[in-house]
Amino acid sequence: MLVSLNWLKQYVDIDGLTHEELAEKITRSGIEVDAVIDRAQGMTNVVVGYVVSKEKHPDADKLNVCQVEVGEGDVRQIICGAPNVDAGQKVIVALPGARLPGGIKIKKAKMRGQESNGMICSLQELGIEGRVVPKAYADGIYVLPEDAVPGSDALELVGLRDTVLELGLTPNRSDALSMLGVAYEVGAILSRDVKLPEINYETSYEKAADYLNLRVEAKENPLYAAKVVKNVKIAQSPLWLQHYLMAAGVRPHNNVVDITNYILMEYGQPLHAFDYDSLKTKEIVVRLANEGENIVTLDDQERTLKAHNLVITNGVEPVAVAGVMGGANSEVTESTTTVVIESAYFEGLSVRRTSKELGLRSDSSARFEKGVDPNRVLVAAERAAQLLAELAGGEVLDGTVLVDDLDKTPARVVVSPDFINARLGMKISLEDMLSILNRLKFDVEAANGLLIIDAPTRRQDIKIEEDIVEEIARLYGYDEIPMTLPEGNDQVGGLTPYQAKRRVARNFLEGAGLYQAVTYSLTSAELSQKYALKAEETTKLLMPMSEERSTLRQSLLPHLIESASYNVARNAETVALYEIGSVFLGKTAEDLPYEEEHVAVVVTGKWVDNAWQGEKVTADFFIVKGIVEGLFEKLGLTNRVSYEKAAVDGLHPGQTAFVYLDGEKIGLIGGLHPAERKNLDLKETFVAELNLNAILTASVEALVYSPVPRFPAMTRDIALELDRVKPAGEIVELIRQSGTKLLKDVKVFDVYEGEKMAPGKKSVAFSLTYFDPERTLTDEEVVNAHEKVLKALTEAGAEVR
Repeated sequence: MLVSLNWLKQYVDIDGLTHEELAEKITRSGIEVDAVIDRAQGMTNVVVGYVVSKEKHPDADKLNVCQVEVGEGDVRQIICGAPNVDAGQKVIVALPGARLPGGIKIKKAKMRGQESNGMICSLQELGIEGRVVPKAYADGIYVLPEDAVPGSDALELVGLRDTVLELGLTPNRSDALSMLGVAYEVGAILSRDVKLPEINYETSYEKAADYLNLRVEAKENPLYAAKVVKNVKIAQSPLWLQHYLMAAGVRPHNNVVDITNYILMEYGQPLHAFDYDSLKTKEIVVRLANEGENIVTLDDQERTLKAHNLVITNGVEPVAVAGVMGGANSEVTESTTTVVIESAYFEGLSVRRTSKELGLRSDSSARFEKGVDPNRVLVAAERAAQLLAELAGGEVLDGTVLVDDLDKTPARVVVSPDFINARLGMKISLEDMLSILNRLKFDVEAANGLLIIDAPTRRQDIKIEEDIVEEIARLYGYDEIPMTLPEGNDQVGGLTPYQAKRRVARNFLEGAGLYQAVTYSLTSAELSQKYALKAEETTKLLMPMSEERSTLRQSLLPHLIESASYNVARNAETVALYEIGSVFLGKTAEDLPYEEEHVAVVVTGKWVDNAWQGEKVTADFFIVKGIVEGLFEKLGLTNRVSYEKAAVDGLHPGQTAFVYLDGEKIGLIGGLHPAERKNLDLKETFVAELNLNAILTASVEALVYSPVPRFPAMTRDIALELDRVKPAGEIVELIRQSGTKLLKDVKVFDVYEGEKMAPGKKSVAFSLTYFDPERTLTDEEVVNAHEKVLKALTEAGAEVR
């Protein structure tokens, strides 16, 4: 909302305050002032000029040589390229030395050999936005009224000696979408009275009801009023009216349309003007549209209506979309002589739905959506009739054509002073509360220890006791609320066990050399279940922004792999990323998707590249597996994790494994399938995804310190010939089970598949560590323990080499 202070002064006294002080007081009372705009800031030496003569420039087709009087017989030659400049006009002139918005300084100059002593200005050159400049002057200079005095201050004449406050309104404060609403607010803040416009005009002996018949068929429209004004003369609005509208961000059109817009900004009540003769049937019928019915609105766009859209018709066809925009078939034009002024109360939800469906928003619809004051509907119509009589020479017919079934009873709130003080933690006296409510122009009565308040209908945000608490607080002063420390039992804050473990996991992954990534939770239906550890019912959005963001993901990997591809395409030779985020599986009892936290890893390119040592290591399956194993070790779960060869669509069939925790599948590790790599233009790429929920909620034994061993360990190596498809992990588990308590560790240290091996066979070498923390082992003890392992391996079909 843009508030011209020159306009605001018409309703409330703001003397004694600078504009900045007023803005500060408004902000501190609950309505934020986003900007204080001095419309004439930085502009100097801009005066009214009179164009004495105009001649074509001898050396330029589009330039004119003008002789312009700028006061007291001072005539100066100015070169002007505006197409609408002409002799006899009063114009805006920036003299040499003048400064204009944007840091522009006007100097004497020569243009194609002709001297120019200044510039004839358009409104845009004075800093007024082109969208609010009257269309007649949008592509040229602005022509002033004939009574403008050459040499006088042009900025004063065009209303730029003004300051505008830009209010950042919240949706509940629809009352401040009008000058009078802001005046009430300022009056309450400053404890000053509000002066309402005086409405007084003469009416014709003819009655409006003889010219217009009104019928309301739709229950959605409880109040509709129409005034009829004859003998209207369409012309430009007075300068003061145009400038108030432009200051409010509204483009002037003609006196009739400008009056409706002026009252929209003054009262917050949208009006619409119909050309009476264009209605043809001399009848207004308010009804719901027929399904598929069409109307061409004032923006010259044809709109197709639905059966629940409210329309204003002439009994035959729509002439306006109720509360949104009028129709071109009843538009006020230069030939209009009789005007019908519509003022109505339309249901906010109905207007919002229609506006959204048609993709058509207007100042009118914005106000109806948020709620207008039902007690201003008729007053606004009367004010419009007054201004049409004064500014357009209209003859107002007697009476108002009206259908009124609207309940205008103000909301009543009963609250005790103790309730207010308890909520604020203050001790505000009853007298102060009454004073504040009276300043707000609320009808209030104190009885039996209670405040009985009838909120004015312009304040439709006042409904419950807490609303009154807020009004008291903001006008008493938020700064007056005492500062207190919270009371209660102190408790030291800290991370939950889950949060602490998640932080450990994140620190480990970053320490391992991975960078954290954050990707969209929304994906396409095609990718939503790709690489999922378990495929559940997917959750789709009702109104997605696109097909690529239509479904909640069930795996982190698709977008993480896309991120790797994105970085590789931008010359990142090595990409190592991880993401901790949620996947969404099936439905809970509340019909919401079950949220499960996962961690995913993707690595591609060179894992090690030490040029000074000549060491280069390309990412492979075992690097990612090592990261996963390191994470389990960090979380104390190593001995409870196992791996099993697997087949997953999109992953390499020979380089993929499922991860199990206590026998339950919780993740996967694998290399990207060559076809997938080709589609994404990636080299060998390896990924992993784990169910972080399952990992972090697994119970872990307390960490117990083990002293540095005093006695030496003994190692024995075994080389076994195995089937090539036999997982080494199974052999490691067999060795662990068959070894005595002296066997402390088993590791694979070599795998050989060469020409000396039988077809389908491989050689795997294991290192076994024997140790007793209490004493030094003898060779005989180690041999006996080792023999048991060898026996178990032989019985299992392994051949010791």
